[in-house]
Amino acid sequence: MPAAPDYPASPDKVVIRRALLSVSDKTGLVEAAKVLADLGVELVSTGGTRAAIAAAGLPVKDVSELTGFPEMMDGRVKTLHPIVHGGLLGVRDAADHAKAMTDHGIGGIDLLYVNLYPFEATVAAGGDYATCVENIDIGGPAMIRSAAKNHGYVAVCTDPADMADVLAQLKDGGATTLDLRKALAARAYARTAAYDAAISTWFAGQLGQIAPARKAIAGTLIQTMRYGENPHQTAAFYAGGPARPGVASARQLQGKELSYNNIADTDAAFELVAEFSEPACVIVKHANPCGVATGGDLLSAYQRALECDPVSAFGGIVAVNRRLDRKAAEAICETFTEVVIAPEADDDAVAVFEAKKNLRLLVTGALPDPRAPGEVFRSVAGGFLVQSRDASLILPGDLKIVTKRAPTPAEITDMLFAFTIAKHVKRIAAMRAGDFGLDLKGSACASEAFFPFADGLIQAAEAGATAVIQPGGSIRDAEVIAAADERGVAMAFTGVRVFRH
Repeated sequence: MPAAPDYPASPDKVVIRRALLSVSDKTGLVEAAKVLADLGVELVSTGGTRAAIAAAGLPVKDVSELTGFPEMMDGRVKTLHPIVHGGLLGVRDAADHAKAMTDHGIGGIDLLYVNLYPFEATVAAGGDYATCVENIDIGGPAMIRSAAKNHGYVAVCTDPADMADVLAQLKDGGATTLDLRKALAARAYARTAAYDAAISTWFAGQLGQIAPARKAIAGTLIQTMRYGENPHQTAAFYAGGPARPGVASARQLQGKELSYNNIADTDAAFELVAEFSEPACVIVKHANPCGVATGGDLLSAYQRALECDPVSAFGGIVAVNRRLDRKAAEAICETFTEVVIAPEADDDAVAVFEAKKNLRLLVTGALPDPRAPGEVFRSVAGGFLVQSRDASLILPGDLKIVTKRAPTPAEITDMLFAFTIAKHVKRIAAMRAGDFGLDLKGSACASEAFFPFADGLIQAAEAGATAVIQPGGSIRDAEVIAAADERGVAMAFTGVRVFRH
């Protein structure tokens, strides 16, 4: 490891005399360049960025005028040059650095504005292999890292918000402060880290690597929160990974800021409601569904879901899989609800919810695909667990009927409905149903794992279940099947376990 040189202390304020701009996203580029030019800053740029600045009538040099080398190899080589990186990395107040810069004609670069080739967007748009590779930026990250390392003298910007912060300081005092340059450096390294994480994740997928030797994850801050799961915990919400309709991408039309628990519960509700093709409603409380139902329309689906557990529904999360209409909105508003999430909401429904100022209304524009591949993360002390999302789908033809009595078509429908919910639930439904005096005679029971003994099956039958669906696979399957046959219960094996802890 290199020893730290005895460099002079970085100055607090640095006047910007030369700026290098090379951006893929040109939002606000010309406006920023004009402010810099008006302040007397020399502008240096590359390719399309230089063309956009020049088209606005602003003086701008091509980077090749500094390096003496033309852009080449389809733009792959243009800034990877000692003149550029020396200008970014040179410690201005270190005698040997200053001498090297003078001897080799290297001028300092005081401001770098680079945003990277749109690799993430190219992957999200389904770009082919070659297109994705060409959208891996090399020179951009190299310059960003150089400028960020030398933040004692260089301000580095990687998006329009960074540039706005720099321009505000320049307009106010004509120079950047060390505090701002440190903050910009931290943001810059976070950006290059996220960029490399996206590339490494994509490559792992291309190679079919289920568990690469190194796993990088990154996120973009959506919001900081007043507290986490409990008031003494801090928390923040990040977006990351493949685009997926849900709470991270939703538009909040009204209501208070979402809390940590709101977000966790809303995600659980929306992922479950997306499993159903017919109009459906899910009500979640403390990360568990307390009511799930389908119906001919959203109103009937909500009313039936509410009947499952009207007590727990108070202060819960409501998710639906259709466009919200006035009738459903009015029914939902009759019970105190924290969050409502839907693919869309019509104007009449929005007007109804407006009367409930604290209710958070989220629209996502689409439903998540329950079968789409993806990953689920869970932290543990000193590391994290990663698993593929449970995208299992059990169809009637997948069932193995193991009892003497075969389930009726209606029972099969009920079993599959229950098994879908079992993927998302963490409680014993029979106990909750009994609390509300519900008659379970003729009901279907789903277990997310096999019955290790016959007692669970017997309890389900005694509660009124006439059809049971479970993965199977216990060494005591024969005992469980015999107990079902003794009670006239039809039972099907799925061969698929759907634990959720």
